[in-house]
Amino acid sequence: MDKCMDVIELLYENSRLTDEQIATMTGLDTEEVKNIIKKLEDEKVLLKYRALVNWEKTQKEVVHALIEVRVTPQQGHGFNAIAERICQFDEVTSVSLVSGGYDLAVEVEGKTMKEIALFVAERLAPIDGVLSTTTHFILKKYKQEGVFFTDGPEDQRLVVTP
Repeated sequence: MDKCMDVIELLYENSRLTDEQIATMTGLDTEEVKNIIKKLEDEKVLLKYRALVNWEKTQKEVVHALIEVRVTPQQGHGFNAIAERICQFDEVTSVSLVSGGYDLAVEVEGKTMKEIALFVAERLAPIDGVLSTTTHFILKKYKQEGVFFTDGPEDQRLVVTP
């Protein structure tokens, strides 16, 4: 699995790497890299390749929100049935079971705050088993997936020379 993990980690860091580049970086041959990637895709380990976009620097108006959802687990299904139902909405970008004061963390995307508020009020909150919701609008992203959206903090370390 070490070969697979090497490929996974390289693609996680930069999904634009070619099979040839991955082969060079891992010491594998290109055909072996292609086979590993195909296997990982077939097994649903690699699910999607995507760019991380700073929407504030584009013309597109996007509003993101994190919604805390408290639910009643269903007999025989636990939280899965409600989570899977929530996943079906187009506005929903992520659903996670979490520990703490609420059960599900639901990330949504919309054009306006009102659009998200209506989604919560009219589509999410009325689902059987949903006890309560708390919506947090994301006002500014500073860092996501390890990438700074700003220039990042200035490195304050002293240069060490031999």
